[in-house]
This record gives sequence, C-alpha cells and structure tokens, in this order.
Amino acid sequence: MRISNSDFGSWIGVLAVFGPWLAVLMIWSIFWKGLALWHAGRRGQPWWFVIMLVVNTVGILEIIYLFAVLKLKFSELFGK
Repeated sequence: MRISNSDFGSWIGVLAVFGPWLAVLMIWSIFWKGLALWHAGRRGQPWWFVIMLVVNTVGILEIIYLFAVLKLKFSELFGK
C-alpha cells in the first residue's frame, strides 16, 4: 500500500488537531498511574500494583483505587 502526498497531508492535519489532546491525555494517565502504583507499592499490595501496571484505563482505575479503595483524601495523596 502506497501513501500519497494527499494522504500524508491529511495525517498531518489529524496530528495537528489531536496531538495536543493526546499529549494531555498521556500526562494525565502517567500522573495517576504513578501515584497509584506508588501507594500500592508502599502498602504492600502486589495484586493492585500488577493490575494497574498492566491495565491502561487512562487513570480511571487508579483514581478508583486511590479514592474508593484506599479512601484517601486529596490532601493525603502526596504525604507519607
């Protein structure tokens, strides 16, 4: 399959529109994943650690773990 110049130009347009949103989504996901993995590791919960490491849910599973399972308050997320 050959890609013509017009196809390449349309892909550039798609990246121009969705690229910044994709970058924001990646930063959002990495932030919550890192925070949840850190808490699971410190609490000695290997199953949660492995599940969150393998399953990518754009931060949804990680947020549920932090606030519903651990019942942390936002102010407790970054403390000891």
